[in-house]
Amino acid sequence: MTTPVTIVGAGLGGLTLARVLHVHGIPAIVYEAEASAGARTQGGMLDIHERDGQLALKAAGLFDPFRALIHPGGEASRVLAPQGAVLMDQPDDGRGGRPEVLRGELRRLLLDSLPAETVRWGRKLTGVTTLGDGRHELTFTDGARVTTGLLVGADGAWSKVRPLLSDATPAYAGATFIDTYLFDADARYPATAQAVGGGGMFAMAPGQGIFAHREPGGTLHAYIGLRRPAEWIAAIDFGDAAAAKARLAAEFDGWAPALTTLITHSDTPPVPRLLHTLPIGHRWDRVPGVTLLGDAAHLAPPAGEGANLAMLDGAELAQAIASHPGNIETALAAYESLMFPRGAAAAAGAHHILDLCLGDSAPFGLLDFFAGAFSQGEPSGRDG
Repeated sequence: MTTPVTIVGAGLGGLTLARVLHVHGIPAIVYEAEASAGARTQGGMLDIHERDGQLALKAAGLFDPFRALIHPGGEASRVLAPQGAVLMDQPDDGRGGRPEVLRGELRRLLLDSLPAETVRWGRKLTGVTTLGDGRHELTFTDGARVTTGLLVGADGAWSKVRPLLSDATPAYAGATFIDTYLFDADARYPATAQAVGGGGMFAMAPGQGIFAHREPGGTLHAYIGLRRPAEWIAAIDFGDAAAAKARLAAEFDGWAPALTTLITHSDTPPVPRLLHTLPIGHRWDRVPGVTLLGDAAHLAPPAGEGANLAMLDGAELAQAIASHPGNIETALAAYESLMFPRGAAAAAGAHHILDLCLGDSAPFGLLDFFAGAFSQGEPSGRDG
């Protein structure tokens, strides 16, 4: 079977690519390992920036429906000391240029904008064979095989497509974020809800932090940040939720109960997410018929840029393909010439923000960063 433009991965970047191609009348097929659109939760809030994510949505013709998904008040930010004192409180005045939406709702918007059968669910890629002349054959776990003249790896950190272009592999960044949730927090945990406020909350000390964001419906989604070796994280039995919560809470002994409640009373089992990154400035020589976007191309710590960059990658790649009909290699070279420096700059910034949050200067380094960012109208985001 021969397919048109073949995209591996139905995340925000891959779906944006498919959507903008569709706008230009270019067919694409997306292969996704998950069994369905609802196979797993899609993460928390994303702040969508004017300079990248919003540009991608405009190219996709979806900017107006995107605005209907915005979570009012979500751009508010505050920084707390471990004992709960408010060190910075920046309200959402509607001028930040980074409105907040739920990742799952944004993904659904993109999915619903595509023709039926664009996304082929339950297709987990097992291998890719180079056939020459820019063509590749993909093999899936169900034994299916497809051949394509343009292959795009939008398949995230552990991309199966990346080895066609690069021998780089993600390395542990030395820090882990652990997800927890409190539901109906305003009624059940009013002190914690008040501490988090209406948007994002950052509480940190060197090597550790509790970060949280308010989601619709009174949900508080927290990220417990720890700068610890991977072996230390692996020694925690996350299969025993009560024991894992107790072990994590012990690292925050002496912190305000309103903050540690985000750990000890989580309504979901804590889920560790070890942060991995590709080398800053990761790039490759042009290989016919294949490229990457998003985390597959420039994986970095979460700092408000990942989803935005993936969407802009997808939109710009689609626009390059549409601008060079019949000349895929010229299109890919044009796309990569912009994507490489953009990804490198964002990765360097993301590593810097991770150090401000969990490094020796926490929380004061982040306070200084926020002071500069807010003075320029660009507060930091909370995208994974």
